[in-house]
Parts: sequence; structure tokens; C-alpha cells
Amino acid sequence: MKLAVIGCGLLGGSTAAAWRACGSVQEVIAFDPDRAGLQRALDCGIVDSVADSLQQAVAAADCIVLAPPVGAMDAALQACARYGRLDAIITDVGSTKEGIVRSARAALGDSLARFVPAHPIAGGALPGVEHASAGLFSGRWLITTPLPQTDPQVLRQVEAIWAACGARVERMDPAEHDRLFATVSHLPHLLAYALVHQIAGDADGSRMLQFAGAGFRDFTRIAASEPTLWRDIALANRTALAQALSTYRDEVTALLTAVEQGNAAALDRIFSLSSQVRRRQPFDADTPAAHGATGASPMSRTS
Repeated sequence: MKLAVIGCGLLGGSTAAAWRACGSVQEVIAFDPDRAGLQRALDCGIVDSVADSLQQAVAAADCIVLAPPVGAMDAALQACARYGRLDAIITDVGSTKEGIVRSARAALGDSLARFVPAHPIAGGALPGVEHASAGLFSGRWLITTPLPQTDPQVLRQVEAIWAACGARVERMDPAEHDRLFATVSHLPHLLAYALVHQIAGDADGSRMLQFAGAGFRDFTRIAASEPTLWRDIALANRTALAQALSTYRDEVTALLTAVEQGNAAALDRIFSLSSQVRRRQPFDADTPAAHGATGASPMSRTS
């Protein structure tokens, strides 16, 4: 199978490497506006060739993986519709799903049956295709959000490839996906950005950072993520994210009241429940590489 990867950053590059490693593809062509990133992908052996345009990349591919930032998905889907083969499989690795599904419905026409919306829950601490890894998805969740029009055979084929890469496949409705990940992925990024922004605006910010410990480091690591990437995600999932932010604001208000009133019992209740829930929840890996990443090219995404 000839694979076209649109957006050749950490996640797009890792997808190409993983799909090749599990024997699903024999040839990879990539397109990304970041020409230096494409050259690195060639140098690393992640891709076999690079395209000068979206049109060239998708024209001869058996399967197209869309891995740009969410804000660039429209253009990528339209290119698939205009220039891709009618029998080509199309899938994506976007962090939001409802908006991408709407764009696919508008752009793909009859090719919608061969589109499989997907989201691998994986990332890395370092950006760029040079940090791509064929093992990035091993043991990680891979969410598909198939449409009623999705060809069942195409869906099974895409899910089988991800399973062969070691991913654990789960199907969801697009709205459920966006609601869940607004809270467990998108909201934490916004909170990390907000805390670092708060410190950056403080006259003693530099001194605060000088003495920040492991807790601050772990909580704010994702604030180093590529800003444009997360701006697009926040806007694409703004309805669910606004609800998550509103609920979190209520929690912060409750904490503020308890602190101001010196209410030890209220703090105990909140802290104890949170501690119990976090300790009994088994995560795939409580390490930085299991979650978001720190950067992306103009058309590549990292988590």
C-alpha cells in the first residue's frame, strides 16, 4: 500500500513509521509546508519521497492519513476530494472529531464512505518528525468515530492496522469523543497555559520559576506545546471546552471560598476525594511521553 501523510510532524511521522513497521505500507509520500521538516523526514528514513503540493501527495495514494493541525483539515479534506483516487482510504489523527466530521461531510461527497475519523491518544515530549517513533502507539488508545456512511470493511481495515501497531481500539460517537477529551486533554492544556501566563505577568515571575519544583514542572510541561496547534483545538472544540471550563471554574470558586474562610473540612473533602480517585485510576504510563507534546510544524500535529 502506498501511504500519503499530510502533515509530517511527530504524529504524522510516527504514523508512517508504525504503519510501515507492522507491514501495512510499502511506500510513504509526505507533504507539509515545512520543507525543512520534510527533509528531516527523508533523512530519518520515515518517508520515501516528498510532494510539492497536497494535490501531488494524495493523487496516487492508496491511503491518506491527515495529520495537520485541526485548522488545516478543511483544505486537506478538499484536496482529497478533488485529487485523491476514488478508491483511496482516508483517515485522520485529529484531536477533535465533530468539526472534522462536518468538514468531511461537506468536502468528500461519495468518498465519505471511505473516510475513517480517528484519534490516537499518544504524543511525545519533543516535537518534530526527527523524534517520530514506530512504537509511539503501543499500548495507547486509538479512538475511531465512524459515521453511518462509513464502509464497514474500510473501518475494519483501518482499525486492524492500528491494532497491528499495538494500539487499543475503541469506537465512540464524535460528540462523545469531543466531550470526554475536552475535560481530560484540552482543559489541562488550557490550565497549564493559564498558570504559566499568570506567572509570566507577575513581577516576581522569574524568581518563582527559579524555585519551581517537580509538581510545577509536571503540571505545566504541556504549556510548552505549540500555541497555534492548541489554539485551533480550543476553537474547534469550543462548545464542550467552554462547558468543561465552566465546571472547573465552579471547583476553583469552591476552593477559593474554603481557603478564604479557613475551612479545613471543605479542603479535606475535596483533597481526599481527588486523591482517592487519582490513586485508583490506572493510566497507561504516568510519564511525560504518554501525553501531549511541545511543538509542531505549520501543518503537522503532535498530540
